[in-house]
Amino acid sequence: MSSVLKARIIKIGNSRGIRIPKACLEQIGLEGEVELTVRPDRLVVRPAHRAREGWEDEFRHMAEQGDDRLLDEPAPTKWDRTDWEW
Repeated sequence: MSSVLKARIIKIGNSRGIRIPKACLEQIGLEGEVELTVRPDRLVVRPAHRAREGWEDEFRHMAEQGDDRLLDEPAPTKWDRTDWEW
């Protein structure tokens, strides 16, 4: 559903802002932190993505598939064999 709403740019301290109607926010599920992208003649607002988002599920999936093992076997060094003490 596409609709056009008008909003007024308001002063917020030294910055400027717009008020986004609650219905718009609920319609797109926007809350919390957002990312702003400036494009020619546009300001794009979208939910902020967290670094490493989804990694936990991917690691769990890898473990279920048995694909979470080391590619190379550990190779002890001379220091490991002679100087390391437990």
